[in-house]
Formats: sequence, C-alpha cells, structure tokens
Amino acid sequence: MENLAIRVLMILLLAFLAPAAVQSRTRAYQLNVVMRYKTRLCSTKRIVTVNGKFPGQTIYAREDDTLLITVVNGVKYNMSMHWHGIRQLRTGWADGPAYITQCPIQPGQKYVYKFTITGQRGTLLWHAHILWLRATVHGAIVIYPRLGVPYPFPKPDNERVLIFGEWWKSDVEAVIDDSLKAGLPPNVSDGHTINGLSGPVPNCPGAGGYTLNVSPGKSYLLRIINAALNEELFFKVAGHQMTVVEVDAVYVKPFTTDTVVISPGQTTNVILTADQGSGKYMIVVSPFEDARIIAIDNRTATATVHYAGTDADSPTTVTIPPPRDATPLALSFINSLRSLNSETYPAKVPIEIDHVLLITVGVGRNPCSTCLPNNRTRFVASMNNVTFTMPTTALLQAHYYNIPGVFTEDFPANPPHPFNYTSAGPAGGNLATEIGTKVYRLPYNANVEVVLQGTGILAAETHPLHLHGFNFFVVGRGYGNFDRNTDPERYNLVDPIERNTIGVPSGGWVAIRFRADNPGVWFLHCHLEVHTTWGLKMAFLVENGPGPNESIMPPPRDLPKC
Repeated sequence: MENLAIRVLMILLLAFLAPAAVQSRTRAYQLNVVMRYKTRLCSTKRIVTVNGKFPGQTIYAREDDTLLITVVNGVKYNMSMHWHGIRQLRTGWADGPAYITQCPIQPGQKYVYKFTITGQRGTLLWHAHILWLRATVHGAIVIYPRLGVPYPFPKPDNERVLIFGEWWKSDVEAVIDDSLKAGLPPNVSDGHTINGLSGPVPNCPGAGGYTLNVSPGKSYLLRIINAALNEELFFKVAGHQMTVVEVDAVYVKPFTTDTVVISPGQTTNVILTADQGSGKYMIVVSPFEDARIIAIDNRTATATVHYAGTDADSPTTVTIPPPRDATPLALSFINSLRSLNSETYPAKVPIEIDHVLLITVGVGRNPCSTCLPNNRTRFVASMNNVTFTMPTTALLQAHYYNIPGVFTEDFPANPPHPFNYTSAGPAGGNLATEIGTKVYRLPYNANVEVVLQGTGILAAETHPLHLHGFNFFVVGRGYGNFDRNTDPERYNLVDPIERNTIGVPSGGWVAIRFRADNPGVWFLHCHLEVHTTWGLKMAFLVENGPGPNESIMPPPRDLPKC
C-alpha cells in the first residue's frame, strides 16, 4: 500500500513538472552554402545562397530553446555566419564574425553553431559575416515566447516576414575589390528588394514583385528586417496605418504610423490590419539618406497588399515614397520608440556608470601609393581615429589561449585629438587615421556608457552601429557636438528604447548604456558594409566573472582553424 502511494505521488509530481519540462527544446537546422543562378532586374548571375534560396530560410525557435545550426560551406569563399541580435551568453564561439570570434569556415568544411536563446523573443536575422557575402546570404530568425506566455498586445491573426535587401547586377565581391584597389567608394546597388523581389522598375517593367495576401478584417504581424548592405530604408503601405510593437526583438510602447524607417541590421514588428475591405495596395521601400552628397541607390522597390476576392487585374492604389532626405519624418518615428518598461518587461537601465567612452565615428583618407584614381589616397573609416585592421587569428581565440601579438588593449576611451567634430575636419586638414587592431577591456558586470559622436570629415552621414553580445539602452540623442556638462541632463533613464543596432545621426551623437554581463570578445561596428570594410569597427574584451557561470565556455571541438 505504501509503495502504491509513492507511485501515485511520483506520477502526480511528473504530471506537474511535465509542462516545464517541454518548455524548451533543441532544434537542428542545416544551412548549405551553395551557388545558384538567380534572375533579378532582367539580369541573371550566379550568387551565393543558403539552400539555394534568396533570401535564405527562416530559423524558428522559442525563448529558452537551444539551436544546433550546421553550416556547410560548398562555395569557393571562406564563410562565417552571424546570428544578429542573439545575446550568445557565454557562447561567443557561436557569434560568427570572421576573425573576431572564430576563424572562417573554409571551402568544403562545416561548423555547428550551438547556442541557447535566453531572455529574448521577437524578430532578428542571420547573415554571413565575412567579405560582402551577406548581400545574398541572409534570412530571418523568429523567436516565439515561451509556451503559454502571451504577447503584450492583441495576438494578430497571422504573420509574415518581410526582408529588405539590395541587388547588384555585377558580382558583389568584384564591386568591393575594384573599389579597394582604386581607393574609392564602391558602385551603389542597382535596386532594392522585398523578399528578394524588386517589383517593376525602369528598364525592366516586367520584374515581378512580392504579394502580401490578406483577408478583410484580419490583422497581420509584419516582421520587417533590413538586410541591405549600405542603406537605411523607408517602408510604407498605401491606404494603411501600422502599429509598431517591437524593435530588435524588444517590445515597445505601441504607436501608430504610416511610415517605418529602418537601418541595416535592425528589425521592426508592426501590426497591419486589413481594414480596407477589398482592393490592391502598393507597398514601397525607398532609401533614407539626409546627406545629399552621398551616392545611394535611389530606386524604389514595390510590392502589393492583395485583398482576398479582389481580381488580379484590378487597379492598385498607389502611394508616393518619402523624399530621400525626409529627416523630420525619420526623427518622428525614431523619437516615438520607447521601451515597454512594464512589470513583466522592465527597462533595466544602468544608472551608476563605471566606464564612460566618447567615440568619434567617421571617414577619412590615408596614403595609398597604388590608388591612382584617388590621387594616391584611399578612403578609410575609423573610431576615435583608429582604422581597425582585421587580424589573421580570431580575437576570441587569442584572448582565450593567451596568444600574444594578435591585438592590443589600448583602444582610446576618448578622441586622441579633440576638434570640432561636426565640422569639415581637424585643424591643418589632416584626414589620416591610425591603423591597428585595438580592443577595450571591461571588467565583468561593469556598467558602460558609450557616446557615439558623428563627424563631418569629408561628409556628415548616418552610421548604424551594431554591438554584438549585448542589447543596450539608447538614453540620449542630439545634433552637433556632445556636451558632457549639459546633454546628460536630458537623458531618458526611465523608458529608453532597447536595441542592438542604432543609427548615429548625421552631424550628431547618440548615447547608449549596457551592462557588460557577457564574457568574451564582442564586435562593435558600422552596419553599412562599406564603412565596416574601410575600418569603422572595434571590439570590447569582457573579462570572466568570479562565479561558476560567469566565464566563457570552452571552445567546441569543431571550431574552424585559420
């Protein structure tokens, strides 16, 4: 009788624990990197793809899931894959940027990226993180909340992923190679895409476009991703308003808009309600650039919202894209973003700061004896006047194994030569930068404030900066030169937006705060690929903590070798 009671008790206990036991699971994906012919803009070329698709497949998971993603490199290029926005707590080996956290996957080789999604839910993206291969090697990451946990907004009836990109008719690697040899900016793309399609464009009116099929009265969660290499973009739907509910996999205070602005590497979730009854409505994706002297691809990609029951030959309600320099419109959207800061999803903004950095970001010129088209100089980019040089051994490996000579720890916390940053340049006209592989060391759990200051050297322009391994709070933003005495008084320390990628405004600054609670080496770089190539990047080296779960895990056995 006693044994029977024990068995009954065990069964009841297992029944009680079962829901928790199935909350998380391990999900496996295989991404085969292969070449495929694709036709866009009435032109066909071979491109690097994942599993033959452009864009690549969507990775689905839930919060707390563990992912095992095998990347098999079947092309001639070295390859690495980045899971953009995933925190990678203690698993920096799976972060992906080549020569920062890993050596690249060589042709014919494979690597298993293993990581757990902790404390995150929403939309992120994955993409190649070497050369310019992310032009066609990218896709969505969709992270659902834990089972039984609702959204903090009415659940939509359906959802769609919308990925924006750029398309070059030429080989993208040849574009950047020719640019580097000449020391000049690369040719801009030939068009923009929505889920890999451009819609009709001049000189190719028959180019197909994406169709978003909807049913009248239903609501749709649009998971919007900017996977473009070099351009911030506007997104607009004719005749419809949208409710913004999330950015960079962080819930926000909902607000309504008819236009979304989104930088490369950023994601935005909006709810679109099919409240027009019937018809076809144009979707437009167009560039935002408030520095008129910067060359951009000014073409607009189009798609269609198609209501069920509407004839295919019905006229489409059109909309006009915003002007490329519609800065007030972009600012209105950016300033509307606020963290939810609820009891369930609090905004844990660091208050007492341990490390304060002021980092200038911009472009310059360095001598180049072979760059004849650019008067024996080449365009470069820098942070605090340091143009980052990529190592040949991954920084994380060098740190973990104490390999000397790979990097130095003298990245400056402040500009080495202060000047009027938003002017045309320093006194004397010296536009040269220092070359080096420099990192900045942080103690575990330090509270950090970084002010990213745009410069006007050669041209003032926006810079979307992405920080690996962390989310951060955007506590301040302004134009002109940052003033340490007055600008912090205007910081929002209550409900600032939390992101992993933020645009430094043209001729201005942005202040971010984060807690260095993730040991490893973490990349900070411009997500305009041209600027990253030119050297606008650095890394934080975060020390291990004292606790048993506060150190970076050992590297996996199949970690690629250089």
